[in-house]
Amino acid sequence: MRKKSALILFIFFFSVVCLWAQNGLEPVKTTDLLKLKAMTHIDISPDGNQAVFVLTSMGKDSQKNDCYFRHLWVVGLEEPHKLTQLTFGERNDRSPAWSPDGSCIAFIRAFKDKPQIWILSIAGGEAFRVTDVENGVSDFQWSPNSQKILFSSQIPEWQVEGKPSWIYERPGRSREDVPNWKKESSKNDIRIKPDPDGNIEEIRAWLAKNASKDNPRVFIRQNLQGERRLQNRLSYSHLFAVKPESNSEAFQITHGFQSFGTFDWAPDGQKVILTSMDYKKHPDRIEDSDLWIMNSDGTDLKSFLDWKNYSLSSPLYSPDGKTILFTARDQNEKGYALSQLAFIPAQGGTPQPITFHFDRSVYGFHWSPDGKYIYFVSPNQGSFPLFRIPAGGGEVKPVVKGEIGVRDFDLSRNRIVYALTEVKNPFELYVSSNDGQNSQKITSFNSLWVQEKTIVLPQEKWLDSESGFKIQYWMMEPAGRKQGQKYPLALEIHGGPSSMWGPGEFTMWHEFQILAARGFGVVYCNPRGSSGYGFDFKKANYRNWGEGPAKDILAAASEAAEMEWVDPEQQVITGGSYAGYMTAWIVSQDHRFKAAVAQRGVYELSVFFGEGRAWRLVPNHFGGYPWESGPREFLDANSPQSFVTNIQTPLLIIHSDQDFRTGIIQSEFLYKSLKVLKKPVEYVRYPHEGHELSRSGNPQRRIDRLNRIIEFFARFLN
Repeated sequence: MRKKSALILFIFFFSVVCLWAQNGLEPVKTTDLLKLKAMTHIDISPDGNQAVFVLTSMGKDSQKNDCYFRHLWVVGLEEPHKLTQLTFGERNDRSPAWSPDGSCIAFIRAFKDKPQIWILSIAGGEAFRVTDVENGVSDFQWSPNSQKILFSSQIPEWQVEGKPSWIYERPGRSREDVPNWKKESSKNDIRIKPDPDGNIEEIRAWLAKNASKDNPRVFIRQNLQGERRLQNRLSYSHLFAVKPESNSEAFQITHGFQSFGTFDWAPDGQKVILTSMDYKKHPDRIEDSDLWIMNSDGTDLKSFLDWKNYSLSSPLYSPDGKTILFTARDQNEKGYALSQLAFIPAQGGTPQPITFHFDRSVYGFHWSPDGKYIYFVSPNQGSFPLFRIPAGGGEVKPVVKGEIGVRDFDLSRNRIVYALTEVKNPFELYVSSNDGQNSQKITSFNSLWVQEKTIVLPQEKWLDSESGFKIQYWMMEPAGRKQGQKYPLALEIHGGPSSMWGPGEFTMWHEFQILAARGFGVVYCNPRGSSGYGFDFKKANYRNWGEGPAKDILAAASEAAEMEWVDPEQQVITGGSYAGYMTAWIVSQDHRFKAAVAQRGVYELSVFFGEGRAWRLVPNHFGGYPWESGPREFLDANSPQSFVTNIQTPLLIIHSDQDFRTGIIQSEFLYKSLKVLKKPVEYVRYPHEGHELSRSGNPQRRIDRLNRIIEFFARFLN
């Protein structure tokens, strides 16, 4: 029977390919993933005539290993929009920024495996390195007069001078009592000789020496998981200044047990506004940041704005230097708060909300050069339009709109340059006037190969949920659909849980097109809990991760299955992260699906609290911790693992070895349980990968993942 099913699918796929051949177009293939190119980090030149950007592509290095390359390009903003590649080779260049005088471009490139600042002269010649700091460069910004570069770097705790103001949380000990072997040995100033057979202080010194080499790793931290590895040591982000000259000496201008985040120069170059946290408590216990201000040489550092109940970030001076713009998130709604804009006079005063009435989150904002408008991107009903609002507040109006996604942008006195995702083309650069008119496509990195492919456009639909919300969803027909023929239906679910999918989403463009090319109809929706529909909709999954959102998702699948070309008996389901959770939840409650693929999910929420880096989702979304009776009841009631005996659907579980965001025990727990219960289950683990496998993992492993999903579906369809 299994061989017969496979033969039927082969014949079907072959007939689809023949139809494309007749139409002169090719199907989207799995390996077309390698052709996808993305344009990011756009920065317009001071004269407004050019824009530099980063082009990310996939290829093979000199050792024939699959990898990513990131190179700098410049595009002219006047006709004929000349394109020039600036950097070449096996590089991962990023964050280009024109000097204010327009003479050169600074960017970040690795040197001895550490990211450092490099400069490329517009007059020509090779790029030269500016920094060689031990811990690498995180971010940087030119001074207004082009004479300095301010940058941030992570400093490990043992290199920080002074004493922390917060209590060192080591049971029964103060920080000063614990030998700091790394710091002492680096200065050759060892206070106590390490001796495994000595007195207790010498034993402590011996243990500290071992721990300094991570043999063993000793944890006193709350946030012990990193993204792809454990992190037992704290580090602090500090600011440095350097002249834009070859091998220039960098000077640290912030100090101590305090981290500094995003920052911005005042237009006159005298002040720097920046974000930091009040470290009166252990850094792991602080979730909000405030605005600080200092002189450009680091002197007179002081708190500038501590807005009660709000976490503040991304401060940005207005062009005239009179106003500071920033984002604010309500700390009373952790996990659900929208990112909103506010401003404060540069001399201090009372902060004023700007977009609090908008009921959407705000990202990537810029002042217009004349200071009259603020431009930003916001998720909205499946798209990511570019909006603007008057600088003093008022009505928010779309500038670039439609079923699109603005991925990045910059603006000059009379132009906007933006990277755009559309279903018909996953990524290109466009230029328009500042009101969004007269838009022109100025690159063709993806256009040339996409125009040879059969691209399926989604159909937007809405349904009325039992919760009272309207649920937006999209249907994609199989490519080359024949009248009167029935096709399987693939239900795709987004993660987050507060993510949002739609025609403006880039990361799923290829996967959706592959499924359609393979003869599947595709349906996806934004259930309650998604972004892009306002605060109330986003919080509608509070203490209700499973049943409520699942009803929205299954309602969309049910409506899609009523389409005359869908075979309702041939449905499959998949999703990753929260959607991996949701996939497992749905197949534990509903048995309509022939096969399911749960990717990088969480399946036992109490265990997730202890294992996953994203553990704060538990208290933020369920109102407490697993040892508290009320929250524990909701955690158990919302865990797919609690209903594992109900799972009948053949299930493929996918996880990555270095995924610390959700934790690998989650997948092992579910897999072992289903094996003990003798249920149809298969488990795939990807080496050397983290949570971002499907978006930025090794290209060949990304291809393997896609084909493994397709093969698993085909195995159980008949």
